[in-house]
Amino acid sequence: MTKLLQKGINAVRELPADRQNLAGEVLLGLAGEDKKRYRLTPEQIEDVKGAVAEADRGEFAREEEMAATWKRFGL
Repeated sequence: MTKLLQKGINAVRELPADRQNLAGEVLLGLAGEDKKRYRLTPEQIEDVKGAVAEADRGEFAREEEMAATWKRFGL
């Protein structure tokens, strides 16, 4: 185990149980242990294809739209 991973695990130990579970899900996903959990539905795949097509056409969010999004999340 690397020092960085050990540091991260030690930090996660101090979190509430629900956050520890979330961290565990992320780690299992990265390790490939929970492949079913991260499968996209057919609808999600179509959404991704649509988003890629928009990007290919150069259609991106305007600065004002992004500012509103960041503000909504307190960023």
